[in-house]
Amino acid sequence: MRLLILITSFIISFSAFSSNQVGKVTHILVRDDGLHWFYIEGERTDKPQCAKNNYWMIKDEHSVYGKSQFSLLLSAYMSDSKVVITGKSSCERWGDGETIGTVQLTKK
Repeated sequence: MRLLILITSFIISFSAFSSNQVGKVTHILVRDDGLHWFYIEGERTDKPQCAKNNYWMIKDEHSVYGKSQFSLLLSAYMSDSKVVITGKSSCERWGDGETIGTVQLTKK
């Protein structure tokens, strides 16, 4: 039972340290090999050690969720709306840029 509580506490505390940022999209970049990354304005919290730069990475731009994330980012950029980005606390797609977990388009 103690082991279960310890593991659950670890998982909850790990997810609590996900990076977050709220702001307007300032740059969207796409490379010829398919790499998609972007910058947003505003304060960023709890950036993981691997994220040496302030940009965010779409993990798989060819997947349905990656295309949806990119679409939301383009919509936010074109409408000058804010987004809420939650990171995955890892740099899966590129070694020095945090992979995004969620993109939320907001009017706030």
